[in-house]
Amino acid sequence: MPSASSPEDPTPVRVVSQQIGEWIARLGKIWVDGQVVEVDRYQGFAFLTLRDVAADISLKVTCSRRVLDAVSPTLQANTRVVLHARPTWYLKRGQLSLAADEIRHVGVGELLARLERLRVMLAAEGLFAAERKRPLPFLPQVVGLVCGRSSAAERDVVENARRRWPAVRFRIEEVAVQGVSAVSEVTAALARLDADPEVEVIVLARGGGALEDLLAFSDEALVRAVVATRTPVVSAIGHEEDVPLVDLAADVRASTPTDAGRRVVPDVTEEALRIAELRRRVRVALRTRLDRESTWLAAVRSRPSLADPYAALDTRAQEVQAMRDRAGRAMRARLDRAADGLVHTRARVLTLSPAATLQRGYAVVQREDGGVVDDPRQVVPGESIGIRVAHGRFAAQVSDVPSTPRQEG
Repeated sequence: MPSASSPEDPTPVRVVSQQIGEWIARLGKIWVDGQVVEVDRYQGFAFLTLRDVAADISLKVTCSRRVLDAVSPTLQANTRVVLHARPTWYLKRGQLSLAADEIRHVGVGELLARLERLRVMLAAEGLFAAERKRPLPFLPQVVGLVCGRSSAAERDVVENARRRWPAVRFRIEEVAVQGVSAVSEVTAALARLDADPEVEVIVLARGGGALEDLLAFSDEALVRAVVATRTPVVSAIGHEEDVPLVDLAADVRASTPTDAGRRVVPDVTEEALRIAELRRRVRVALRTRLDRESTWLAAVRSRPSLADPYAALDTRAQEVQAMRDRAGRAMRARLDRAADGLVHTRARVLTLSPAATLQRGYAVVQREDGGVVDDPRQVVPGESIGIRVAHGRFAAQVSDVPSTPRQEG
């Protein structure tokens, strides 16, 4: 337990360092996995720097020359190892280190087994699923390239791409593609290119090598960084038989850097030929359509209705005129019949009219109130009456009324 302390009674640095050392000593001996960064050999002992391949963390390791010389083949920088060591705390400097008593190379079989376990885990998360892969742009304006410094992979990608499409532009990030800093440098370069809005596709390129040389491109952190990019990624690592995990996570896997140069841009010659072929097909289709429509139009124009369009109009005009003539004759005949009927009716009316009776010498006698007198008993002597004849009317006065009764006619 840490000792009690206060501003008035602080704990000395030596005590704090001693307590840290006591806690570290309780860990006991453990097996540690890492990559050797450097090896310094002395007369009776050796110093190593061991780095975590997935993080920028390193520890100093001390061991006897006997332990180091027992490693076969001879231990070199960038070698992947596991070692049996006891964590130690250097009291005076306040520094953590490992005291190793056994060092082993990580064999190819062990590396492959680890990579397979990592592949299965990442595949279960869906990082390699086909549905999450994005299509490459047809004609990218700027291609991002992550490659080694002055490497053949850079030359293969750039030259093949420009041979196919001379106008293509590259933004090149030269980084370490193997060794202790490869993962961090490649990841940082990938992030810089992904943040550039002009970069439309990113190529990760590296030449071939041994399994250990390509381990950086199977690192879990780099695989997740590739999956997280918004820009499509083309992986061109090693030769065709090399399949690092980045190949599975990338949107497109190219077998070689040369193949990547062919995949990221179209071939200007092929595209020109394709355009020419499409234009030819369009012209043929257009001519065929025009010929078909011309044939149809000629057939339509040969029909009588279109050969002499006024013939149909003349026929209809003659029919309309004939109907107008028939309508005129029918109307005149009807008017003539109506006029004859009117004459006959007028004659009958005139025959039956009281005026015709008056023309024959008859007269109509009316009292002053307008009533017609048809019986002598309807008037009295001295009464004024009106008499209407055929050509006028005059007044009279009754002077005498017969006393004899009226005789029925």
